[in-house]
Parts: sequence; structure tokens; C-alpha cells
Amino acid sequence: MSPNLFTPPDHDPLDLYRLRDGIMAADLLAAALVWLDFYTALAQEPGDLAAICSRLAIHPRPTDVLLTMSKAMGLVAERGGVFYVTEKAREFAVAGSPFNVAPYYAAMKDRPATKDMLKVLQTGKPANWGSYDAQAWAQAMERPEFAAQFTAAMDCRGLYLGQKLAAAVDLAGRTALLDIAGGSGIYACAFVARQPHLRATVFEKPPVDRIAREAIEKQGCSGRVAVVAGDLFQEELPTGFDVHLLSNVLHDWDRPVVRDILARSHRALESGGLLIVHDGHLDDDKSGPLGVAIYSALLMNITEGRCYSRAEMRAFFDETGFEWHDSGPTAMDRSYIVARKK
Repeated sequence: MSPNLFTPPDHDPLDLYRLRDGIMAADLLAAALVWLDFYTALAQEPGDLAAICSRLAIHPRPTDVLLTMSKAMGLVAERGGVFYVTEKAREFAVAGSPFNVAPYYAAMKDRPATKDMLKVLQTGKPANWGSYDAQAWAQAMERPEFAAQFTAAMDCRGLYLGQKLAAAVDLAGRTALLDIAGGSGIYACAFVARQPHLRATVFEKPPVDRIAREAIEKQGCSGRVAVVAGDLFQEELPTGFDVHLLSNVLHDWDRPVVRDILARSHRALESGGLLIVHDGHLDDDKSGPLGVAIYSALLMNITEGRCYSRAEMRAFFDETGFEWHDSGPTAMDRSYIVARKK
């Protein structure tokens, strides 16, 4: 196996990844301040999520992300499901205050990214919704240079986080792990490298399945990590596994799809099997951490999903037949949750 699977970096890359993960947060705040005058409206009339969306003609999914980020920044508080501005917001984000920062953000008003954020807030659809072409992407994956770039993008983060995750989750007594939508297979490789009793299989849609096989071979794990091609939304997951892994998957999808993925996992997983969900998770009250809240702004902009709170994950598990088992941090604002099939 590649020594990279056992060798962590000497330094913490948190600031490098957090800067990229939060790249859309300023545009979300600019859209709220300048285009919607969001905090002034909330100061005039506090309300729950539905009332805020109705009054400002914005969509619940991105509004949830905006409220979460605002809570993490100390601009909004929540009591009994009703959101209201804080004194900090009244001073810096509400019209009429001499310290209002909206004019400072007005310079960003016509940035394409800020306008995209406004469209996401108004429609709920990702900014790339109209331009994403799955067939063109699949064709691009057939080009060696594009495939190599795609794999490198998955591996550079996964190599670090995979080591942290495999060290944190003890799978003693477990034998077979299915890495669902596992990309390059880097997390599966990290687990088998750390836990020699384990075998793993990556479940991926073509043409990523081919890329995964090549990446797994380069890591020296072909003997213990297999690849099965399949479409998560068109067919059932393969059976015969006592561990399922969803790493950086659920945050791409809205609530109905998350429930569907978890239900598919529950049907295929062996009785008493474990489900590992590795992602950026918000606190129960969705008031932070700030690093996850600003990452959620990026996800809301480019995918159909967002970051979910630990409380939301508990509810998903209850709805789909899992029970909470364990949780803990990994690195770079990420954490794991382990659930057990009832």
C-alpha cells in the first residue's frame, strides 16, 4: 500500500481548506445586505422560516443556510422557531444605523457570484442548475487530463480526512465496508490500510467507477478494495456488507433525497450493521460552527443540498430505521456520525 495512506502531514491545513470552503459566504452576505436588505426586514418583523420566505419571496433551503450563517456570525438569534436580529445586527446590518456595512458591500452588488446567490435565494436552485450537463461531464471524464484532475481534487482532501476518519471509527468485528458514491475510493483505501481485517467495495456511477479502479490501484489497494458500478438513484445497493460509508455525500442533496439515500442504505445493510456519515455537521441549534456554516453557503450555491445539523441527522435516522450510535470530530471542520441499523 502507498505510504501516503499511513503518513499524515506535518502541519494543519485547516486555514487553506476553510478559505476555499467559505468562498461563497461573502457573496451570500452581500446578496442579503444589498439586494434583499434582509436584516432590516427581519428587524421590522421577526418571523419563522416560512414567514420570512413569504415576505421576501425567497426559497426555504437557501434561506435556512443564510439564517444559519447569520446565527453563527451573531447577527440573528432564534427563540421558539422565531428568528430576530441581534443588537450586533442592529448596529452593523440594519438601515438607519451610522455603522451599517451595507454600503461597503454594495460594491459587490453586481458581481456575477453575488447575483447568482440572489437567484439561488429566490429560486432554491443551484447556480449551475441550468448549465450542468451530465453527459458532457461523463464525456470529459474520458479525457485522461480531466480525469486526472478530477481524481486529484478528490484525493488531496480525502487522503488527509480519510486517515483521520479511519483512525477515529473502530470497526473491530466488522468485515465488509461499502463506500457509497465513494469517488476515487480514497476513504475505502484509508479504512483498509488502518484496519487490516476489513475489505471494502466502492459503489460508483460510470465513468467514475473506472477512475476509482485506477486510483485504488495507484494506492496499492486493489487486492482489498473492489469497485462495483451502479447508479445510486436507479438501482438498489449491493448486499453483503456490515458497514456503509457516506463521506461528503449527503450534503449534495435536499431533504427528500437524503431520506431516500438513507432508506436505500437501510434496505441493503445487514441487520445490526453500521452506517458512517462523514461530513460537515452543524450544532443541534444550527448556530455554528462558523466554518461549517460558511461551507454550507458554498454547497447551497453549487448543489441541491447544504450542511445538516446533528439534530437533523437524528431525525433522518429515526425516519429511516437507524439509531444513533456514536459521533466525533475528524479534521477541517468535519465530523463523523455512526448509526446502527435497528
